[in-house]
Amino acid sequence: MAEASVARLSPTSGSERRSVRYGFDIPLWVIFHNREQTLIREGRGTELSDYGICVIAIQELGVGEKIKIEFTLPYSGEPIRVSSAVRNRNGLRYGCEFIPEDIGEQRDVARLCQVLQSFAGEKSH
Repeated sequence: MAEASVARLSPTSGSERRSVRYGFDIPLWVIFHNREQTLIREGRGTELSDYGICVIAIQELGVGEKIKIEFTLPYSGEPIRVSSAVRNRNGLRYGCEFIPEDIGEQRDVARLCQVLQSFAGEKSH
């Protein structure tokens, strides 16, 4: 999988949002189930926040569909894998909300929040 681009990491506008979004270009895996099997497909993350990620994926996903998303942040050795739900769709762009299902996923999201705060130059709470 190709490397992540840190150069595009910057806050994007959106005052109506509950969290700052960061423009990103990061490879990721989309993991989902169909009737017979678990499928894993490559995708790209283009915006990231504490609450979710914008995914570009060739695989068609339905709004409301439950998936897992796995990615590794720049300068981080450990991947983040978190259960998510597709909340909206525009072509092959999917707005996915993180819905951590267990303590491991909750820790991953907390680690993600810390990394995003450090990118933004904010203090951890």
